[in-house]
Amino acid sequence: MEFSERVGRISESATMAVTAEAGRLKRAGVDVVALGAGEPDFPTPESIKQAAVRAIESNFTRYTAAGGIPELKEAIVAWHAREFGTSYAPSECIATVGGKHAIFNFLAALVDRGTEVILPVPYWVTFFDVINYYGGTPVKVVTKESNAFSLTAEDIESAITDRTKVVVVNSPNNPSGAVVEREEFERILALTASRGIMLLSDECYSHFVYSSKPFSIAAAAGAKPNVAVAGSLSKTFAMTGWRLGYLLGPAELIGNVNKLQSHATSNPTSIAQKAAVEALTGSMDAVYAMLGKYRERREYVVAALNDIPGVRCPQPNGAFYAYPNVSACFGMGGVDSSMDFARKLLSEAHVALVPGEAFGTSQQIRLSYAASMADLREGINRIRSFIAGLT
Repeated sequence: MEFSERVGRISESATMAVTAEAGRLKRAGVDVVALGAGEPDFPTPESIKQAAVRAIESNFTRYTAAGGIPELKEAIVAWHAREFGTSYAPSECIATVGGKHAIFNFLAALVDRGTEVILPVPYWVTFFDVINYYGGTPVKVVTKESNAFSLTAEDIESAITDRTKVVVVNSPNNPSGAVVEREEFERILALTASRGIMLLSDECYSHFVYSSKPFSIAAAAGAKPNVAVAGSLSKTFAMTGWRLGYLLGPAELIGNVNKLQSHATSNPTSIAQKAAVEALTGSMDAVYAMLGKYRERREYVVAALNDIPGVRCPQPNGAFYAYPNVSACFGMGGVDSSMDFARKLLSEAHVALVPGEAFGTSQQIRLSYAASMADLREGINRIRSFIAGLT
């Protein structure tokens, strides 16, 4: 069978591949410590689950408007206003089948063959492949480990050309946990707006920050015409499997995204929409409780990784990932890259991590601390023993 050229431009998600291989080993009876997937280990809060039950019991199981029910769009913009001080209208909002869907639709609406999209490195795996899928050109801007991978306006400015149409900023960042501080983000916005470039702010991890308060660049003065926000309930409310996200932006952009979505997926699941309304209008206590746990895990993980000879790990200021450099291990025991490191670690020590190559770097691995302290301790002990065995 002959497949399209565009599908040949994308690869399988490395994080999904690691999860699948770890699952295969577990089914075979292997004791795997899974620290690869970026998925909260907390249950969806009870009030959200009960809202879904009520939706089923009331037969709210039919098609809805493609972009979501009015109640949900109103809840999204009200929640975003309450949390960040923005002022979106429902016409500037669309509900999507997860945050990944919001990003996919946004890029579909703006990227043509030859369009340049500035993509900071390290980047979340999907950005690179989706830009390629649409025929765009990912322009990589490498951030510095010495600066904890934090992006600056200066980094971006040197990469802008007359073909640049979009700049993607994912803060807090997956995989590094880097956070673009408010003042620097405002400089990035001023730069992109002055050049007529659209700024996509991926806020998937917006509420998981450790050294500052959550904020949205969309709340900055004059931001609305120049910014689109991709958001997700997956991490914030531990709703990964519910597949509910959103896109906020200028009404014209949202209208075009809605047109695309009406043919691609139609509406997000009706039941998940009702659950999302409850999440967005209810208490944030569960979110703050998760943040407290992540903070404790972060402190342990970063200190423990930095205590392993041959490993150095910057302090992540957000999300729930550590991004340690393991290049000191290269050239030992058949390990010549982070891909080799991750493969051998999984096959020999049975710890699942994601290699840095998936995110555009060659010396790092990503460890998710959205896992129990018991798993984190066991996983890091195995990593320590694995590295000791390479020398």
